[in-house]
Amino acid sequence: MAQSMAPATATPDPRRKIDEAAIAPPPARHYRAYAFQVYVLSASVVFVVLAVVAHTVAYFPIDLTITRAVQSYHGGAFDQLMYAVSWIGFMPQVFVFGGAVVLLMFLTGLRWEAVSMLIAAAGIGIGTLVKLVVYRPRPSADLVHVLSQLPSSGFPSGHVLMTTTFVGFLTFLGYTLLKQSALRTLVLIAFSVLITLMGLSRIYEGQHWFSDVMGAYLLGSLWLALSIRVYRWGKPRFFARQPVAPETPAARTT
Repeated sequence: MAQSMAPATATPDPRRKIDEAAIAPPPARHYRAYAFQVYVLSASVVFVVLAVVAHTVAYFPIDLTITRAVQSYHGGAFDQLMYAVSWIGFMPQVFVFGGAVVLLMFLTGLRWEAVSMLIAAAGIGIGTLVKLVVYRPRPSADLVHVLSQLPSSGFPSGHVLMTTTFVGFLTFLGYTLLKQSALRTLVLIAFSVLITLMGLSRIYEGQHWFSDVMGAYLLGSLWLALSIRVYRWGKPRFFARQPVAPETPAARTT
């Protein structure tokens, strides 16, 4: 019996369709990554000065002014929004949500992006060390409304630090990987709003001063920049041929 000479057709990889439809080409990704790093690095240079001052000053006059202004509004919907945003940053939900995002990213073919997300999330460890060194008291109930008094150091805010690093890295990926579209714009706006609201919620609940929150944004930006640097360095070396958003492999020297 004659064998069929028709070539076998390979089963198309659905993840390749995602890559072709939504992922921007490498030149655009590289340019956006560079621009993003310039921004976050420029926003981080004042962190050391703020940390040193926070070690010796319990709070600044602007901290008290801003907290009282934020807490002056008590609308029901606003209350629920602030509590819901802060709730996301507490354990165990922060690990559940974060782990789900990393796993989903890995399964869809963005493997090095998933690994880099873990690197970004590790910034909370640096924040814990800074808390121990600075050891700044949190807002006092005799000055502002405090939802619940937490025992740990106030500078920097752990909630804001984690959101800045983890969600910030998601924002970076959306900005650099996705092609321009309404969905990309919506994703970037949603992530940016979440990062902003996290800081506002910590002040509203009286668990951090404004300077605690700003210190977390600055430190988070610095760790975010480092995470992006590691991501860009490792992508062409270890995950250049991953199913989605591949890169040109780095040249090997002999």
